[in-house]
Amino acid sequence: MSELPGLLALTFRAVIDQLHENLAAEGFSDVRPAHAFTFQYLSHRPEGVTAVELGEHLGMTKQAAVQLIDELTQRGYVERRPHPTDRRSRLIRLTQRGWFCIERMVFWSAEIERHWAGLIGADQLDQLQNGLREFVRDTATRRPVTLRPVW
Repeated sequence: MSELPGLLALTFRAVIDQLHENLAAEGFSDVRPAHAFTFQYLSHRPEGVTAVELGEHLGMTKQAAVQLIDELTQRGYVERRPHPTDRRSRLIRLTQRGWFCIERMVFWSAEIERHWAGLIGADQLDQLQNGLREFVRDTATRRPVTLRPVW
């Protein structure tokens, strides 16, 4: 049996752990991995999303998504705004603190990649990244591939 899936999972876990350690040192100790998936989704939808849309993306019920939104609102990462066409619904958007946290995640992710380039060489890292992109493209031809937690 190939150890590649396990190595990919371990690498992902190591990256997430390092990111959260770095974020905690910068004042974001209340950010959990599930929050990062939420931030990533919201960052591509600056106009906002509903709790239903966020729940569908994250693979959770609307009720669980509302709990997550409540938590992130209390911590200052997201805000609720009136929906422009549905009075019963609210749009969830990142706040300035949420955007700043994303900025720091991007910075630390780039630092991790620079470290990896130092370990295996920039060319080999580029080859690895290109190969992984091809695996994702191939899988996406059979079913949608989204970045979300595995609950």
